[in-house]
Amino acid sequence: MIRNLLLLVAVLSGAIVSAADRPNVLFIFTDDQSFKTVGCFPGSYPWVKTPNIDALARSGVRFDAAYLGAWCMPSRATLLTGHLPHGIESMRMEGTYPGSTYDPQQARFWPKIFRERGYHTAQIGKWHTGTDAGFGRDWDHQIVWNRPKHPENAGAYYDNQLLAVNGEEKTVKGYSTDNYTRWACDYIKGEQRDPQKPWYLWLCYGGVHGPSHPAKRHLGAYRDAPVPVPADIFPPRVGKPKYLDLTQAWSAGPNGIPLMGKNGEKFGDESGKSTKTYADFVRQVNECVLSLDEGIGQVLATLKETGQLENTLVVFTADQGFSMGEHGFRTKLAPYDANVRSPLIISRPGHVPQGRVCQQAVTSQDLVATFFGHCRLDLPWRMHGRDLTPLLRDPEHADWPHAALFEHTGHHFGSDVAKLLAEHGDATHSNVPWWFAVRQGRFKYIRNLAEDMPEEIYDLQADPEELKNLVGSDAALLKRLREVFMAEMKHSGATFIEHLR
Repeated sequence: MIRNLLLLVAVLSGAIVSAADRPNVLFIFTDDQSFKTVGCFPGSYPWVKTPNIDALARSGVRFDAAYLGAWCMPSRATLLTGHLPHGIESMRMEGTYPGSTYDPQQARFWPKIFRERGYHTAQIGKWHTGTDAGFGRDWDHQIVWNRPKHPENAGAYYDNQLLAVNGEEKTVKGYSTDNYTRWACDYIKGEQRDPQKPWYLWLCYGGVHGPSHPAKRHLGAYRDAPVPVPADIFPPRVGKPKYLDLTQAWSAGPNGIPLMGKNGEKFGDESGKSTKTYADFVRQVNECVLSLDEGIGQVLATLKETGQLENTLVVFTADQGFSMGEHGFRTKLAPYDANVRSPLIISRPGHVPQGRVCQQAVTSQDLVATFFGHCRLDLPWRMHGRDLTPLLRDPEHADWPHAALFEHTGHHFGSDVAKLLAEHGDATHSNVPWWFAVRQGRFKYIRNLAEDMPEEIYDLQADPEELKNLVGSDAALLKRLREVFMAEMKHSGATFIEHLR
């Protein structure tokens, strides 16, 4: 009897220790933010000031090749399911844009699993994945700007947002970035959560998405900053797909100065109201980043002040990148680093090495697997990603044979992707053809799914701006990258490989 009681005490004590030792997760997620707007990333503008994000990089690992998605909705869908878009069933664009829907029994969101396994879960900020934002199922606490549910308010990126606070809707004034930061700090301090539970907070900022309104305190901060013009902001572009002529977003003004053209980011695009030069556009976007950097500094300071910094995995990234003139774009969508490569930093003092840089290519689906691995939870279903823990232990030397697969399938998800490809063989979205891409080491391979569109290969080490398509110059390299691509497609469970052009 006594022996059984001792065993019971030991088991219960172990459970208590295990629960107390489980780390929190703070997932900071920005919108349309190019890695070039973050000072610690190579290729950023030399005048960019992001001291708090840079400090986070010094405290952890900065990833130089992160690919989280092609645009807002599929990026978030992958981060909620662990599946690339072609593996997410029931997700649909429906109703007035950005209206969308899904069946939570088919498109299962993993924060529900964290809740079931003892975590308190919260989401604060922008939502762009179905009118059902999951409060009470996936989230214990939620302050959500639900764009799909309220398309009439979907342009209110920076003020007068219609929010649902734990299910109760109300319009809230004030600069959204500052609001989200304040509410996140309150949550970290213990408001709206069970203090006995570890927590997961997805902090979804709306900045720097167009119309990219900086906080008033930051207007003009970069007024005189010099802005170099990308080499291929105007055609011709040798070896590039012809669809770039349809997505050309800049026109030549007096003395050849680039001016906003008719193409580019549609939502929040103010180019029809005033003529903006390329340089002014770039300065405005970077001024918008300043409030994000301040907010990130505040939430990190709150973690430290509350004694939770060492027990919190902090991840900073963006839904995708955003081309600011490169290849003629002013949007995301395309498979080039300027369009889709995200900044990514992961930190946890004492558990993640400090001030290190990882050159291995990683993806959003990898982040989901990493959250489960770091929190010592088993994956609830097969996911497309791989736990990044080996890279967090030894960023430069870990054995990491995996490639990074990412894709653009427009508004289509799940078996709808296979169906459309079987029927038509190709598709486009906003004049950009569907594509699949794989990055391994210094090389990127792109398969464009449209008639007469070339395959593309870029050496990101020798040609970081992706100006020279190497297809046709190295048959052995092309063969190897095709094989890597097909292996990753099979790993993701793609059922439509035979339909790829």
